[in-house]
Amino acid sequence: MIPACETAGISKRTYERWCQGGEVKEDKRKTAIRPEPKNKLSKEEYQCVLNIVNKPEYADLPPSQIVPALADRGSYIASESTFYRILRMENLQHHRGNSKPPEKSKFPTTHIATRPNQVWTWEITWLNTYTRCIYFKLYMIIDIYSRKIVGWEVWPEETGELASELVERAILAEKIKGKPLVIHSDNGAPMKSHTLKERLELLEVLSSYSRPRVSNDNPYSEAGFRTLKYRPGYPQDGFKTIDDAREWVCAFVNWYNNKHYHSGINFLTPNSRHNRQDEEIMRRRKELYESVRRLNPQRFNKGIRKWEVPKAVALNPTDEIKDLLENDVI
Repeated sequence: MIPACETAGISKRTYERWCQGGEVKEDKRKTAIRPEPKNKLSKEEYQCVLNIVNKPEYADLPPSQIVPALADRGSYIASESTFYRILRMENLQHHRGNSKPPEKSKFPTTHIATRPNQVWTWEITWLNTYTRCIYFKLYMIIDIYSRKIVGWEVWPEETGELASELVERAILAEKIKGKPLVIHSDNGAPMKSHTLKERLELLEVLSSYSRPRVSNDNPYSEAGFRTLKYRPGYPQDGFKTIDDAREWVCAFVNWYNNKHYHSGINFLTPNSRHNRQDEEIMRRRKELYESVRRLNPQRFNKGIRKWEVPKAVALNPTDEIKDLLENDVI
């Protein structure tokens, strides 16, 4: 039986399933030759559909409007889905009109950072004020490797000029002018302004953008803003003046960079990771846990806590890159 199944191109299990109940079921392979369905359109009906969709009065209409129009005239030839299927088969289903045809959004480019100041992300969030419908705009740049806030400003408006000035100041402060750097952002007007693009080109910085209307493509900045707005002491009723907002954000950035134990980097502070102190800190943590385990080995049946940090961090990684990062291959 097995040789016969191999000749037919099916497995033994498939043969047994087809023969259940004492009757041999029909061939259900995709390549099987099947009888034509009884409800199939005749050649005349098929041609009639083509003649109708090519008439001048219907040439600019989709089947979703052609079929109801025919029904109002007391005529039925085929269903709407059949009209669409015939148009696709005849290569007649194309975008028409002056509107831009829909485009499939491509997955954003993956950027990998193996040290500080290789990949930054930035975003603008609105800060509440005492006055309804008036907001201050917080510009914030984060290094994805260390999670350090490398630049920030609070302004009353969003412009490409202010953004370009902030980026340049951050680059000068980090002393990386002329070194390779990627800055990722969403598709907001300040992010894609010609002023910012020209400044980035002069600074030899590569721009990267999220997909339209996809916030997940800029997760580091979004997570940073969530930490900011859910931080105890954040004025939920709003800031009274822009100076109050700047003072509060300045205190937050100092706490975030120097005191906040960030879960994304195994509870290091962003500044300690940014200044390459992470390996020494993890070494001391391991030594402490090893010494405690030697004193009480029964408390560590599953081993000590994994005090390690990732060697690399990726922005919008593919599944393949995720596997490489998990296995510390990159």
